[in-house]
Amino acid sequence: MRSWIRPTALSAIAACALLGSSAVAEARERWTSAEAAGWYARQPWMVGANYIPASAINQLEMWQAETFDPHRIDTELGWAEAIGMNAMRVFLHDLLWQQDPVGFKARIEEFLKLASRHHMRVLLVLFDSCWEPEPRLGPQHPPIPGVHNSGWVQSPGVTALKDRAQEARLEAYVEGVVGAFAKDPRIIGWMSGTSLRTPRTASSACTSSCPKCSPGRAARIRLSR
Repeated sequence: MRSWIRPTALSAIAACALLGSSAVAEARERWTSAEAAGWYARQPWMVGANYIPASAINQLEMWQAETFDPHRIDTELGWAEAIGMNAMRVFLHDLLWQQDPVGFKARIEEFLKLASRHHMRVLLVLFDSCWEPEPRLGPQHPPIPGVHNSGWVQSPGVTALKDRAQEARLEAYVEGVVGAFAKDPRIIGWMSGTSLRTPRTASSACTSSCPKCSPGRAARIRLSR
């Protein structure tokens, strides 16, 4: 029988790691509706966007040491601040933790400092099942003209989703990142993931490298999601 980590399992990994983290050892039960509404009422009106620097094609290129670009990030967040934005949603990736956990945390810290300088808070996303199902560390391919999200990658990739032995690694990633920043006021909150799917649906998603899709058709597929 084929084994895989279902989308619900990814959410469970994130939740269990959150509760098990030393930084959130004092974690309490889920808020009541009134408590959640009270917290939200105390927040400023949040205006923001999904953020990735113009120099990066995906999460890996944004965060890897060789391509992390704080100068560009600082400039672009300054532009966003100038038009009234005060929040950004930013995507992380499990392979970045596997590659260099200490460096990855340091770069997240640097990003949070830049965001705070521009009076922005950050929503961090741990997993994402959109686009390329086989993410790889290292240099990423150039953008494909006319194709929306032509190099975006899934986290975790479909190979990891099929392998239950990966659960411990993914839990360590969530525990490590959330544990390091769980009580950081610069962070609005955490998303366990977006568009989480099974390996079958994730691997069948149309990607920028799909030979059956012209750039125009690929763009229409993405924009219609």
